[in-house]
Amino acid sequence: MKARNVFLIVLLIIIADQTLKIWVKTHMPLSHPVEIYRLPVSPYDNGIKLLGNKAQIYFVENEGMAWGWKFGGSWGKMALTLFRLVAVVFGVYYIQSIVKKKYHRGFIICAGLIFAGALGNLLDSMFYGLIFEESTFDHVAKIFPPHGYTGFLHGRVVDMLYFPLIRTHYPSWFPVVGGDEFEFFSPVFNLADASISVGVIAILLFQKRFFHRKDQGDGQGRVDTAQA
Repeated sequence: MKARNVFLIVLLIIIADQTLKIWVKTHMPLSHPVEIYRLPVSPYDNGIKLLGNKAQIYFVENEGMAWGWKFGGSWGKMALTLFRLVAVVFGVYYIQSIVKKKYHRGFIICAGLIFAGALGNLLDSMFYGLIFEESTFDHVAKIFPPHGYTGFLHGRVVDMLYFPLIRTHYPSWFPVVGGDEFEFFSPVFNLADASISVGVIAILLFQKRFFHRKDQGDGQGRVDTAQA
């Protein structure tokens, strides 16, 4: 598989991810529960229902890592962004290396998906604070204002894909959480997150195919790491 084909896949994912994020950021206020009443500020105040309540475009911003985790305030945010930047730079070298060594095509594509997802969220963290206004429950942000909502490396990642497929309650006899509300699937994510998840899950599912053994002419087995 050629490196340019991998980076074409990466480019398509980045374009789709950033197009959706920019549209959401410039057309929707932060989403809020329907129960909260206030004067509407856009047609998308409560998100966009795609399949009833089972699939929604629901705008939230993530200041930290996956699942909304964060640490260390402003310095922690900068450290996280720099870590993502280092990971993306290493990803360029790594993908070129595994293509050159003729690793399994499926493994290379998975590595490209993970790289594309990391780069997509890195762009938010690096630049969105500079090129967008603040998004709030009562305000739809504009792009390229005189001043952005924060500085370089401190932007928030835009999430919008929400699939609350099951909403119920834990049985009352469950320890600790008995009677509490249970929702599957509760995280709000974006296309970059989905790209990372698909890449990682595919590697786990097909690792025997990606990482298999070849027999040499002397009859001894050797690990031919991820090669086709």
